[in-house]
Amino acid sequence: MSLKDQITEDMKTAMRAKDSERLGTIRLLLAALKQKEVDERIVLDDTQVIAIIDKLIKQRKDSIEAFTKANRMDLADKETAEMKVLQAYLPQRMSADAVLAEVKAIVAELGASGPADMGKVMGVAKTRLGGKAEMAAVSAAVKAALAG
Repeated sequence: MSLKDQITEDMKTAMRAKDSERLGTIRLLLAALKQKEVDERIVLDDTQVIAIIDKLIKQRKDSIEAFTKANRMDLADKETAEMKVLQAYLPQRMSADAVLAEVKAIVAELGASGPADMGKVMGVAKTRLGGKAEMAAVSAAVKAALAG
C-alpha cells in the first residue's frame, strides 16, 4: 500500500471515529497532495508525498514559533497537534552521524572541495537522502564536510 493510500485509509478511519482534529489535518494533507498532482499533471510517489509532508511540517514549525512569540498558545497548540499527525507519516529519520557519513561519501565520490561545490553536493544528497533525513541537517553536514 502506498503512503497516499494509507493517508486516505486513515482519513476514513478518522471519519468513522469522529476524530475531527485528526480528520482536518489529514484532509489538509490530502488537499496539498491533490493540488500538486493537478498542478503538475502527475501521480505522486512516496518520495514526493514525503517531501510535501516535510514542507507542511516546516510550515507548522514556523507558525508555532510565530504564535509563541505573539503569546498565542491556543494557536501554537493547534499547530503542534497538526504537526504530530503529519509526523506520523514520515519514515524513520537517519541519525546525524549517518547523515554525515553519507555526505562524506558523496563529497569523496564527487571529488568536491570547498564551499563552491556545495550546490553540486546538495543536488546529489537531495536525491539520495530525500525523505530519509531532514534537509536542514543534510545542508549542515555538507557545509561541515566541505569546510574540513
